[in-house]
Amino acid sequence: MSKHRDHGGGLDAAVARYGGEKADWIDLSTGINPTPYPIGKIPQSAWALLPDAAAQDALVQAAHTFWNVPKGAAILAAPGASSLIARLPALWPAGKVEIRTPTYNEHAGAFAAHGWQICDQAPDQPADVQVVVHPNNPTGRLWQAEDLTAPHVIIDESFCDVMPEQTHIARVADGQSIVLKSFGKFWGLAGLRLGFAIGAPELIDRLATLVGPWAVSGPALSIGTAALNDPDWAEQQRIQLRESSAKLDRLMQNTGADLMGGTPLFRLYKLANARAFQDRLAQGHVWSRIFPYSDTWVRLGLPPEDRWDQLEAVL
Repeated sequence: MSKHRDHGGGLDAAVARYGGEKADWIDLSTGINPTPYPIGKIPQSAWALLPDAAAQDALVQAAHTFWNVPKGAAILAAPGASSLIARLPALWPAGKVEIRTPTYNEHAGAFAAHGWQICDQAPDQPADVQVVVHPNNPTGRLWQAEDLTAPHVIIDESFCDVMPEQTHIARVADGQSIVLKSFGKFWGLAGLRLGFAIGAPELIDRLATLVGPWAVSGPALSIGTAALNDPDWAEQQRIQLRESSAKLDRLMQNTGADLMGGTPLFRLYKLANARAFQDRLAQGHVWSRIFPYSDTWVRLGLPPEDRWDQLEAVL
């Protein structure tokens, strides 16, 4: 499996192909909140000094409260969920992992790199590890407790903060499950590179050893702590994202697209020709996400509030 896997993004390549300046474009190829959390003033010490234990403890405590993490579970902050995904397969001896497709492909890539046998559909016998993205990317599927059958389960909740009532965070109390959280998507600060793994202390301690010391930068500790301690902002965003995704659905229905699924941060549509539709949007400097395994699926994120007119004009 290639280490250069298919993702959203790639706006630079789109600009080079279709022209214009980068500022002219709307990047809808990712599921990142277009209204980022206001970072405010970052203390100079956050840039100048190594991250200290007190700042890390403050972030972990804020995460514990925000996600209602079960008592006794441990939390590891890392430079993005992707860095955790790359290391998780090393927690167990290589065996069989169940990762049903279609889904975010970094999980399969990470397990393949560690020598695991990957089963992309429900196996006849339970796998050693099961990975689910909840809600799934790109379909938006929500996994139920009865779907999680392996001895060890990794639940990637990178997009679950838009629907916190659906979280499986309570499952980490079993000592065998790990829940991943991505800060960049819901809080709209993907460039900050901040993610979390939540699970039994023994598993999280081993994962911390693999990640190494001072993994999270001082500015990320400061901003992450402030954001996780701001539940009012989070609730306001959930309302706004639901309204915006409904607006996008109405616009796309006018094009003849069928809604296939998604979350309030991204929507998945079915069209007659996905590549032709992507090309049409790109002519108007709007970048979208299509998939190598489907000729008809297009995934769209949400535009910033001041760029809806541009999207509507292209559509």
